[in-house]
Amino acid sequence: MSIQKSIVVVILVATVVVSISYLNSQKVSRDSIGGKVEVKTAANVINKEEKDRKYPVAKEITTPDGFINTPQAADGSAKPITIGEFIGKKVVLLDIWTYSCINCQRTTPYLNAWYKKYEDNGLVIIGLHTPEFEFEKIYKNVAEATKRLDIKYPVVLDNDYSTWDAYDNRFWPHKYLIDIDGYIVYDHIGEGGYGEAEKRIQKALLERSQKLGIAEVIPQTILNKNEVDSTTAGNVGSPEVYFGSGRNSLLVNGLSGKTGLQTFIRPQNSSLNHLNLVGTWNIQDEFAENTESNARIIFGYKAQYIYMVASAEKEVRAKILVDGKVVETPGKDVDENGFVVIQGDQLYTLVANITSEEHILEIIIENPGLRAFTFTFG
Repeated sequence: MSIQKSIVVVILVATVVVSISYLNSQKVSRDSIGGKVEVKTAANVINKEEKDRKYPVAKEITTPDGFINTPQAADGSAKPITIGEFIGKKVVLLDIWTYSCINCQRTTPYLNAWYKKYEDNGLVIIGLHTPEFEFEKIYKNVAEATKRLDIKYPVVLDNDYSTWDAYDNRFWPHKYLIDIDGYIVYDHIGEGGYGEAEKRIQKALLERSQKLGIAEVIPQTILNKNEVDSTTAGNVGSPEVYFGSGRNSLLVNGLSGKTGLQTFIRPQNSSLNHLNLVGTWNIQDEFAENTESNARIIFGYKAQYIYMVASAEKEVRAKILVDGKVVETPGKDVDENGFVVIQGDQLYTLVANITSEEHILEIIIENPGLRAFTFTFG
């Protein structure tokens, strides 16, 4: 073979090798699961220097007041959990919540579904329980609520607001997505935005798998409403209503902001978003407690759902009226005769209208001792 032909052969072989290498570099990685080949989307991985410029670094949990759903220590207590222990290993979704908050309760089914769907792909969810009311600081109450809401992921009690303050937070709920490098790459206040949040989770998990060299497929589907047992807020025309003297600015037939006993006379008329009490009530900073039988709460509202945060040391029964009649569309905590039994420190669903309309709510309290904290609406 002549030298000229040899050079041509070498050039051809080199061209083929380079072409194959280039084509292989352009292939999307694939994994075989259950006999099916699925395509894994490439993540836009950025380096730490760029992350430093773009994202804040996550703060650690500080002075926790208890742990739920974490492994047991030798003495039977729940082991502590930190954010730092997962940096470089997992993706963390920190959810700041409190159990009597309806907005938090409507978000929880999505968190439960994400935890089930992505736990094996490296997602850790930590529920940071920062209380709004004193009774939400009680470990037993939070543990019972966690079980009632079917929460399986770890929950940390933040009774002194130290971690809440570290994140400069002001809202319930508030979700922070922390990537494998410990940066907050996404956050969301309140309800909604579930599709966008799930896409961000998927992206963070894909980056994690690539950085750790794990060959796995991150699910690319987004949960739809039919897959999640959760209600959504309707066309609400009423704000959150507080009964305690610290924030009872909507009280119209008595002295708002005043602590102690007050006797209230039934008003001739009731207006939208005006809070009226009837009978003698002991007004404290966080709640109002009726001191006699047949006391009443009257409030004009516009909403589909009515929720009340309430408690009682001894069982209290109350009748729910809407526009002067026994409620026709009772909430889940009201029986077919319109009665609700108040005892535990929790959120009670009183009304579940089909549509959001203006109505007058009246609650007739049969015996003393109901502590009313708030009305919220949906």
